[in-house]
Formats: sequence, C-alpha cells, structure tokens
Amino acid sequence: MSETLRLIVAVVGNAASVALYAAPTVTFKRVIRKKSTEDFSCIPYIIGLFNCLLFTWYGLPIVSYKWENFPLVTVNGVGIVLELSYVLIYFWFASSKGKVKVAMVTIPVLLLFCIAAAVSAFAFHDTHQRKLLIGSIGLGVSVAMYASPLVAMKQVIKTKSVEFMPLPLSLCSFLAGSLWMTYGLMIRDIFVAGPSVVGVPLAILQLVLHCKYRKRSVVEVPKKEGVEENNGSFEKVDLEKGGLEVNEVEINVTNHNKSNGNAL
Repeated sequence: MSETLRLIVAVVGNAASVALYAAPTVTFKRVIRKKSTEDFSCIPYIIGLFNCLLFTWYGLPIVSYKWENFPLVTVNGVGIVLELSYVLIYFWFASSKGKVKVAMVTIPVLLLFCIAAAVSAFAFHDTHQRKLLIGSIGLGVSVAMYASPLVAMKQVIKTKSVEFMPLPLSLCSFLAGSLWMTYGLMIRDIFVAGPSVVGVPLAILQLVLHCKYRKRSVVEVPKKEGVEENNGSFEKVDLEKGGLEVNEVEINVTNHNKSNGNAL
C-alpha cells in the first residue's frame, strides 16, 4: 500500500513539476512576439537549468543505488530541455548588455556542474558519498531556485503589479513543492524533501501577492491607426488603471474635408 501511494505521489509530482517547467512558455511567447526581454530576469531559468542538471545526475545509477530515484531523472530530464530553451530564447532577444549577463552566469554554472559530476563519479567510490556531494549542492541550488522569485516579488511590491510574476508559475511552484516534499518524506531523503521546506512558503507568498495586486496589473490598450469621422463629439471614455480614475477626455474632431457649401 505504501509503495503504491509513493508511486502515485511521484507520478503526480512529476506532472506538477513538468507543468512548473512549462509555465514560462507564456512569458517566452510574449518575448518572441515583442522581440524583447523587457523587464524579465533570466536568473530563475539559469538556476532552474542548474537544478535540473544536478537532480538528473543525482537520480542516475552512477550516484543513486540502481534506479531508486528514477522519478527524478524523468522530470528533471524534461526540465533540462525546457529550461535550456528558455535561456537560449532569452539570450537571442536580449540586448548586448543582457547577452553578456546571461553568458557570465550560465558558463560558470555549467562548469560547476561538470566539476561536481566528475568529482562524484571518479573521486568517490560508493553511492552514499556521491549522494551526499551532489545532494548537498542540489539542495543549495534548489533553495536558490525557489528563492529566485524574490526578485520578481520585490518588483511586484514596488510597482503594485503582478505583470512580471505569472500566476501559472506561482501556482505550479506551490503544487510541485508540496508534492515533492511529501515524496521526499516518504522515501526519507532530505535532499528531495529539503528544498520544498523553503519553496512552499515562498510559493504561498507569491499567491498572496497575486491576490493583492492582480487587479492593478498593467493593461495594454492597442492604439487605433485611424479615427472615423463623426461630424461632432466622440463618446467620453473613462479609464481606470491601478484603481485611480483618469479624468474624462472628450475628443472633438474637425472634418477637414467638409464642403464649403458652394455649389459649382
């Protein structure tokens, strides 16, 4: 019974985590459409890539005992593909300064992973020591990954807008964190359960901010290319942004093509 329950939690946790990794696709569709990274930060995606690399390695038989942590390999393998895609898209549409920033963070992260993987594979000769090394690094990176939205939360509080902190990302973070904490406790693995101890409260805080500021998000109003003639006054328009009313604006348009009333 316990084995079946653990399997169910692992499968649902995998689904929630894949949804978490896929949530930024909405953000990157916007980046591609606007051909600009705007105020979005690449740091969460680079940390996410590092986290997926570490826990994929942690779940492989080289580090773990046989396939005891196979669920980690499947979900983080998908995560590697998605997070790497996000980093590459961000790099492509970033400014020159932004590209330098991405490179300065991503290259050291990849080097650090390669060093950790090499040391665990060749310097240690039993799974316990290998799990201790990779798990400890992965624990620290996972906490950083869950804490990385603090940058976005700071911006939300400052601008009173959740535009740059997508709700699907916050919701999936809460669900995935809760499920993996449960799974880690069931298999008694601190390196699996530990990150969620920090991640779940932070995800709850993000959801609270969404509830507080969701009505104050910036709404883009498309501009009309032309204005139809109306030989008079247009309707008055009330605009509300951030809860503050803007004075009514009445637009009077003069018909420059109006006849002078003289017949030829």
